[in-house]
Order: sequence, then structure tokens, then C-alpha cells
Amino acid sequence: MKFIIVAGGPSTGKTSIICKVISNLLKKKLKISVAKIDCVDATSDGIYRTLDIDYLEGLSKDLCPDHYLATNYVDLFQWGLNNQSDLMIVETAGLCNRCAPFIDIALNICSIDYTTHIQAPLKFGPIVKTADVIILSKGDLISQSERIVFKSNLKKLNPHAKYIDVNGISGQGYETLSNCILDGDELLTLENSILKYTMPSGTCSYCVGEQRLSKDFHQGIVNTILGGAN
Repeated sequence: MKFIIVAGGPSTGKTSIICKVISNLLKKKLKISVAKIDCVDATSDGIYRTLDIDYLEGLSKDLCPDHYLATNYVDLFQWGLNNQSDLMIVETAGLCNRCAPFIDIALNICSIDYTTHIQAPLKFGPIVKTADVIILSKGDLISQSERIVFKSNLKKLNPHAKYIDVNGISGQGYETLSNCILDGDELLTLENSILKYTMPSGTCSYCVGEQRLSKDFHQGIVNTILGGAN
């Protein structure tokens, strides 16, 4: 089974892009499973439910979605195998840009919106550095010179990734992206795979639901501005 991870910030067009690719791949008689990881609400999941695929939704709620996904990768892969899928796609939400959900043996796709600030690529960090493919949407909303500078900044972080411009209206880039997915490796298991980038260290009290601000309630690894790490 081919295993594809698509990650990126909110409203970068991940779901729309994936759905268009799926519609293209279904013409090739492939059996496809999709798992969507979100924080508190997967409002766009109705689009997936209209397709002839197996679909699963996971909400991380109080947990970081990247941490939540990392603890569920093996089970998700087995779910896809149980569905007898040829291809499984995991769509996951991104939050702080400190994490990257990508793993060593999957095809890792990062979704980015051209209309973010022109210097934004310098802040993306691990999610860009560890991607195999970077898809860029909404390029029609900015000038050609802005697109060139934006992509140049991305390539400083990851010169080895394949860059694909996509457009949800014209269909630009979807055939190229579909072919990248079809060229992905066939995997039998994720049991021995690893994350391509480490998660932030430790867990603080606020990660597990604490609301009180007093230092009396600080637990785990806490990094204070004036006092350093506890």
C-alpha cells in the first residue's frame, strides 16, 4: 500500500487538492482510504464522504495534532491495509510550525498558500525541510515576481523537494501530483519507521488540561522567559 501524508496550515487548500487528486486516481480503479486529522472540528469532511473511498476522522482535541498523529500512525496504516487499499492518504492540520508530522518511508507532501507573507517560508521550518513534495496554491492571486521570491525562499530551506503549483479552478498541477503519488513506494508496515524530525521536548501541565496560571501548578518541562527551563 502506498502511504501519503499531506500536511500544512489551515486554509491552504489541503482538502480540495486531495479530493481532486483522488477523483483523478479513482479513474485508474484504485481503492483509496483517507484519514483526516484535525484539532476540534473537521468541517470539510463532507467532501470526502461524497467520494467512493473509505474515510476516517480523528480529532486531537487537547493534544497537538502532530503528537496525536504520531501515536496513531501504525494503527492508521493497519486500518488502510484492512480496507485492502492500494493507497492511503493522511491529511493533517498544522499548528506552530515547530513540529513536522512526516515519516521516513512515506511520501510526504507539504501544502502552502502563496498569499501568506513573502518572508513566511523562513518561519515554516521543519514541515518544509522534511517534505518530499511541496504544493503551492493561490499563485494566481499574486504577481509572478512575488511567486519567484516566495519559491526561492522555500528552496533555501529545502532544495531537494519537488515543487508543484496547483490551482483548484483550472486543475493546474493535479496530474503531476497524481503521478508523484503513483510513483510512491509500496509499504508493508510502519512498525520500524521513524519521524523525520523530533517533536518538541516534554509535556507541560497546560498540554494536559491545566488552566491555572500560578507557578504552583507548573509541571513537566517548563521554559520561562526570565528563568530558563525548569
